[in-house]
Amino acid sequence: MNLSIRLLDENDDIPYDLLLLADPSKKLVDEYLQRGYCYVAHRNGELVGEFVLIRTHPCTVEIVNITVNELYQGIGIGRSLVLRAIDEAKVLGAKTIEIGTANSSFKQLKLYQSCGFRMVGVDIGFFERHYEEELYEDGLRAIDMVRLRIEM
Repeated sequence: MNLSIRLLDENDDIPYDLLLLADPSKKLVDEYLQRGYCYVAHRNGELVGEFVLIRTHPCTVEIVNITVNELYQGIGIGRSLVLRAIDEAKVLGAKTIEIGTANSSFKQLKLYQSCGFRMVGVDIGFFERHYEEELYEDGLRAIDMVRLRIEM
C-alpha cells in the first residue's frame, strides 16, 4: 500500500473533517491539538487518515484521535496508522502507550487489541460527561470509554 504518514506542518490546514469523525467535539479536538502531535496519512496524494498523540505523563503517550476517511476504511490503513502511532510514541520516549474508545466501537476494539493493546479499565459515563449530544455507533449508544494500554 502506498501510504505516506508525516507530522502535520504548522502551515498545513488542520484536517477537521477527519478529526471530527473520531471526536465530534471541536472544542476537545482544539484542546488536544494545542498540546499534541497530529500526523496525517496520504495515499496517492489524497488525505486518507490521521492520528494525534499527546504526552499524558513523563513516559506515557496517548493516541487521543485516530481515524480513516470513510471511503478508505477496511483496507488496512487503520492498522498502519495504529502501528505508526505506536512507533512515534516510542520515539517520544513512551514506555506506556494508551488509547480509549467507546463501548460501542467494536471494530476499533478489535483493531487495537490485534495491534497489542490490552484492556485496562472502563471510564464509566465518560461520553455522558463530556459530550452534550448522545453518540451512537451501529445503533448502540456510546456511554463508557474502554481504556487500553501497551507497556513496553
